[in-house]
Amino acid sequence: MTVSMSYFDTLYAGNADPWDYRHRWYEARKRDLTLAILPHRRYTKGYEPGCSTGELSRRLAERCDHLLVSDGNASAVATASARLADQHHVEVRHLLLPGGWPEGAFDLIVISEIGYYLGEQGLDALLDHAHSALLPGGVLLGCHWRHPIDGCSLTGDQVHERLAALPGLHRLSHLEESDFVLTLWSSDPTSVARREQLL
Repeated sequence: MTVSMSYFDTLYAGNADPWDYRHRWYEARKRDLTLAILPHRRYTKGYEPGCSTGELSRRLAERCDHLLVSDGNASAVATASARLADQHHVEVRHLLLPGGWPEGAFDLIVISEIGYYLGEQGLDALLDHAHSALLPGGVLLGCHWRHPIDGCSLTGDQVHERLAALPGLHRLSHLEESDFVLTLWSSDPTSVARREQLL
């Protein structure tokens, strides 16, 4: 089952930050963990689909030379645009997933808290886009809530099972808590220690 955009339109109509991304410690901590798990100090071009209000986007901007973020909800795009207005290397677009995937290739793709909303077919289409757009050696990061979500046929764990099935990618890092799962894949299995010649 795919969650319709009207669901998100209703959420954002009542609250510009319906999940309280900006103020919840849970969300701030999850952003810190997301940034910490990334294996490279810098990325040339990153993409975050489903960026919502741009809170994670702002942190990702610290690590990317150029960052593209998008959302399918106009209110979220407006909030993210305002939040990121001083980040001149960040571009915010209004794109509806899974079909609204941008052209180009990326060395960082972050799929955070969106996979289960797309349903099985929509998620598979999104992952096909992500897999095709990931540069050799690039990093694909997934982060998802593990508890059931009303209206969603997929759980966060099932989303990550589909991510793990993408061909040619190695799992670099994996953090699993009772509330969320955070996993990192790349076609390059080299560890940070080996890259820094500690081994």
